[in-house]
Amino acid sequence: MPNPSDQPPKNYMIAPKSVPPTEAPLSSGKRYILGITGASGAVYAARLLEQLLIQGHQVHLVVTDFGKRLLADEMNITSVSLSTMCPHLAADQHKALFASNLIIHPNKDVGATIASGSFLHDGMVILPCSSTSLGAIASGSGSNLLSRAAAVTLKERHTLVVCHRESPLNLIDIENMRTLTLAGAIIAPTNPGLYLLPTTVDELIDFTVGKALDLLKVPHALKTRWAE
Repeated sequence: MPNPSDQPPKNYMIAPKSVPPTEAPLSSGKRYILGITGASGAVYAARLLEQLLIQGHQVHLVVTDFGKRLLADEMNITSVSLSTMCPHLAADQHKALFASNLIIHPNKDVGATIASGSFLHDGMVILPCSSTSLGAIASGSGSNLLSRAAAVTLKERHTLVVCHRESPLNLIDIENMRTLTLAGAIIAPTNPGLYLLPTTVDELIDFTVGKALDLLKVPHALKTRWAE
């Protein structure tokens, strides 16, 4: 029986869909941290990364070990880079700019810049976030770069958006969410709204990613708005 990771990804998981801008995007002067853990939903992360890069934002990316397994299982990504996460941006005429705005940090490097309170940024989002990572952050564990960066984001009072993607919840998950909320984090489960009458998986993905962008206060054109 073939290994699922050996199969090509489904069409909606091959790559994010937005067309890169014709003109090189101007640097926004803003930078964000994106964390990817092992909860299902790799395409959410790829879509969010794309949206941040095409707007000229700098993105500091950290992927846990289970996050790497997730990328392999769901998107056939076996190494993390611009060309694997956003291949259409890596093939674009402005690929050098996109590549320079994507900084990838090893999860074991707890001495990386994003682990320091002196690193100024405009928000961190963990998408998708597993219950394991949720618990590590809630307990204040800094044993890897993702949880350390999240802890620093909280202590420096920057925006931390935690997009938990596991269901159902047990009491441990609920208490961890409560703890993080009291510490200043925003818990934003990957629950798409259906009031826009979605007909494709892409639309469900965009709703969740658009919600994360809203919480980071990043303008976007994804369909998330209710209009009577």
